[in-house]
Amino acid sequence: MAIVDLVMPKLGESIMEATILKWHKQPGDSVSMDETVLEIATDKVDSEVPSTAAGVMNEILFNVNDVVPVGTVIARIKTSAEETVSAKQAPVPPKVETHHPQVETVAEVVSSHQTSPDYYRDRPQTNGTGNRFYSPLVLNIAASEGVSMSELENIPGTGNEGRVTKKDILHYVSERKSGVRSRESGVRSQQATVQSQTEVSVIKESAPLTSHDSRLTTYTGNVEIIEMDRMRKLIAEHMVRSKHTSPHVTSFTEADVTNLVLWRDKVKKDFEKREGTKITFTPLFIESIVRCIKKFPLVNCSLDGDKIIIKKDINVGMATALPNGNLIVPVIRNADQLNLVGLTKQVNALADNARTNKLRPEDTQGGTFTLTNVGTFGSLMGTPIINQPQVAILAVGAIKKRPVVIETPAGDSIAIRHMMYLSMSYDHRIVDGSLGATFLTAVAKELENFNGDREY
Repeated sequence: MAIVDLVMPKLGESIMEATILKWHKQPGDSVSMDETVLEIATDKVDSEVPSTAAGVMNEILFNVNDVVPVGTVIARIKTSAEETVSAKQAPVPPKVETHHPQVETVAEVVSSHQTSPDYYRDRPQTNGTGNRFYSPLVLNIAASEGVSMSELENIPGTGNEGRVTKKDILHYVSERKSGVRSRESGVRSQQATVQSQTEVSVIKESAPLTSHDSRLTTYTGNVEIIEMDRMRKLIAEHMVRSKHTSPHVTSFTEADVTNLVLWRDKVKKDFEKREGTKITFTPLFIESIVRCIKKFPLVNCSLDGDKIIIKKDINVGMATALPNGNLIVPVIRNADQLNLVGLTKQVNALADNARTNKLRPEDTQGGTFTLTNVGTFGSLMGTPIINQPQVAILAVGAIKKRPVVIETPAGDSIAIRHMMYLSMSYDHRIVDGSLGATFLTAVAKELENFNGDREY
């Protein structure tokens, strides 16, 4: 008999860990080649992990909700082969005893502690020797947030053997930006010399209690408490991080999209019959956005410290609502290289895959600019939050018929027109108000000047 190691697969360039959602097989169950063994989730999408061998499930090494680094052995399958082999998704470090934290490979389990005094007092402290293990994800976050290695060594960790987890580093960054960590070194030196009662008072001063501590929060009246699902927690974390990262500014304008609406009404039946898919407003909006990005490439960039990274590829993300009410942002790659038919097919395919949970990890990566259609839900306008690490996001509102003043050679007149508000939030570190407003106005003009006689 032989044992095959099943490892956590790498689902994308930027993905360094995944959460186990569900085990489809238990020890003793028979497993076929390519049969789904478990479901996992990243901060991008959910995926199924197939078996790399046929045999019997011998051992499961991690539990549901454990956060596991890619390349880690998560299960073992007993086969009838004569030698032990390993799955080839990623190199697997050797398994060692847990008393050697510097070389072992374990899951970084997200702690359930909240920001109470006990949370800070009970977390294991580090020795500052530089011998701690840091996952690639933690190191990437530290680099992007400007956290030095000396700071990283002094961050208390809630993971196995005091390891710094993703939650720990993000919590530290959040505190540092809010000023809570400004006197951290002084607090640490005091803790080494004063009595325990004084230690607690110092901690209270540097980390006040928040309403997030469920042990100390009481709810009055007739209430129902609902735990956030995993995706909602990720969305919340992403939105808060974006607000902490980018100084948001939002500009507004409106566009007369009558020509665009009438053209779509005229061609939509023939378009669906000929191309086998429906044409919505989204590909028309993306087409206009792409043209304007070519004129104003600075809105299609990201920031790396004090370096501006202008993206030559135009990859447009489109916010898509899921049946459970959550949002996901699949990405149309190289949107500038697609004609209207190609854009329409890409938009519809990605939207359908999002709603049926069939998106691949790469379908949500590499976006350089995002479009969100708040008008789908009846809103006239919105103030969207930037999808990091991008620097701008454009929202389109509901299209409404309104009486407006039309300027003609014969004079002004009032007519019923299809009007739509547009809003764009942008990172004021790189996109000034003049550029943001100019770009937004350019998109509105593209939509207003839509050629009603064009072919698709």
